[in-house]
Amino acid sequence: QVQLVESGGGLVQAGGSLRLSCAASRSIFSINAMGWYRQAPGKQRELVASITNGGLTTHADSVKGRCTISRVNIVNTVYLQMNSLKPEDTSVYYCNANDNYGVSYWGKGTQVTVSS
Repeated sequence: QVQLVESGGGLVQAGGSLRLSCAASRSIFSINAMGWYRQAPGKQRELVASITNGGLTTHADSVKGRCTISRVNIVNTVYLQMNSLKPEDTSVYYCNANDNYGVSYWGKGTQVTVSS
């Protein structure tokens, strides 16, 4: 098992930046896929970005060029750098990990609010 704890959310003005962190309770060397999802009120949870152990990344079209996912295995942490934030980025952001046995883990989320 692995517990995931997100941090770094908050209130920011449009055009601002935030860096979200996802700290895992154990080594993530063996966890291939990790990602960030978000869910706004009344909407479905959607993938923001994902990263494999080899560093292969995927970013949603809505955040490409503005957000970057990264991982530092030695400190068991995944990051999401978000720049040029827009009001439509307002959501709860969740960290996700899929281990090599097909088990999916989720954090409790961190709120990001972007004011116009």
